[in-house]
Amino acid sequence: MSKTIQMPALSPTMEEGTLAKWLVKEGDAVSSGDLLAEIETDKATMEFEAVDEGTIAKILVAEGTEGVKVGAVIAILAEEGEDVAQAAKDGGQPDAAPAPKAKAAPAPKAEEAPAAAPAQAAAPAPAKQDGDRVKASPLARRLAQEKGVDLASVAGSGPNGRIVKADLEGAKPGVAAPAAAPSAPAPSAARAPATAAAPAAVQDFGIPHDVVKLSNMRKTIARRLTESKQQVPHIYLTVDIQLDKLLKLRGELNDGLAPRGVKLSVNDLLIKALGVALIQVPECNVQFAGDQMLKFQRADISVAVSIPGGLITPIVTQADSRGVAAISTAMKDLAGRAKEGKLKPEEYQGGTASLSNMGMFGIKQFEAVINPPQGMIMAIGAGEKRPYVVDDSLQIATVMSATGSFDHRAIDGADGARLMQAFKQLVENPLGMLA
Repeated sequence: MSKTIQMPALSPTMEEGTLAKWLVKEGDAVSSGDLLAEIETDKATMEFEAVDEGTIAKILVAEGTEGVKVGAVIAILAEEGEDVAQAAKDGGQPDAAPAPKAKAAPAPKAEEAPAAAPAQAAAPAPAKQDGDRVKASPLARRLAQEKGVDLASVAGSGPNGRIVKADLEGAKPGVAAPAAAPSAPAPSAARAPATAAAPAAVQDFGIPHDVVKLSNMRKTIARRLTESKQQVPHIYLTVDIQLDKLLKLRGELNDGLAPRGVKLSVNDLLIKALGVALIQVPECNVQFAGDQMLKFQRADISVAVSIPGGLITPIVTQADSRGVAAISTAMKDLAGRAKEGKLKPEEYQGGTASLSNMGMFGIKQFEAVINPPQGMIMAIGAGEKRPYVVDDSLQIATVMSATGSFDHRAIDGADGARLMQAFKQLVENPLGMLA
C-alpha cells in the first residue's frame, strides 16, 4: 500500500516552509536515511531524509514552492512490490476534493448564480490544499500579485488543480481566468473585490525602486522583533569598560595557542565573560514564563551572526564553564555553518541570554532588542582610544561601551546593574574568568 510523504517539522516552532529542492525524482528507489529534499525554514535550509523504503511514485509539490504547511502531503511513496503507476494514481487523489468541500455550496444568495449540481460546484476545489490555502506555482503567484488577480477565483489546470502560468493568461484584476466548469459559481463572488487588497508593491512611489520578496527568515525576524518590542518591557543599562588588560591577555593566550591552530577573538573572551557573569548574578540568568520564572543553572550564550538575508543566533553552550579555546573553536564552527545554512535546530534554538557585537563596524554604542523568550541581551560597541581615568589620573585607554537590555518583567533594574558590574569587572580583570 502506498504511503504519503509529508512536509516535516524541522523545528519545534516550524509551521510552514519552502520546498527548496527535490533531491530525488519520480521513479527513484529510496531507502531509509536517503536524502529526499532540501527544506528552507525560517532559519536555515535543511536536508530531509526518507523514513521508509520504496519508490517515489509521484511528487505533489514542486520544488521552489513556498508556504508549504507542516503535515501537507508532498509526495507519494510506493512500497516494495507495489505497482508504481497505480500508487501514483491512487496516492494523488486525497488532495483533489475532500468530502468537506461538498458542503462549501450553501443555499444560493440573491446575488449569486445557483450551482447546476453539487459535482459541478466542487469543480474549482482542487485549487485548494491545507484548508483554504490556494495551490499555485511560485510563478503563478507572482503573476497574480502583479495583475491583482484573486487566486481563489482561478481554476487550476495543473496537477491536482494546481494553478499555473497558463491559467492566468487573459485574467484581469479581480476577475477569474476561464474555468473548466463555467456553470460552477465563482468562489470569490461573496468576497470583497481583489483590488481592495492590492499589495503595496504595486503602489507608484514616483521614484525608481525594486520590489524584494521577503524570505521566510526575514518574515520571522520581523514578527519576532515586533512581538519583543510590543510585549517585552525593555530596560537598558550601559557601562564603559577598559579593554587594555583583556587585549594584553588575548595576545599572550594566542601566542600559546598558536601551535594548536586556535586564535582567540575579543568576542570569544566576551562570550566567556558574559557566561561567568550570569552565573555570578543568577537573577539575570532567567526567563519570564507567564505565571512562573525559569532559572537556569548554566549559561548558554546565543551569539548574533549576520548571514545573507538576515540574522541567526547560534548557541555556545556552557559558556560559563568552557575554556576560551573551546569557545573559540565552537564559535568558528557555528558561525561557518550558520552562513552556509547548515545549523541544526538545537544549535540556534534555546540559549539563556544573547550577545550582539557591532564593534567591528565602528558602532560605539547601541541598544539591542531582546531575543524572546530570553531575559536579556548584551550589546557590544567598538573598543577605541579615549581619555580615561586610570589610578586616579587621566590617561589614554582602550574603552568600549556595553549595553544590557533586560526584560523588566523578570529582571529588576538593580539586578541588571549587578550583572553589568560583574561583566565589567571580569573584562577589566580577565584572569578572574579563567580561574
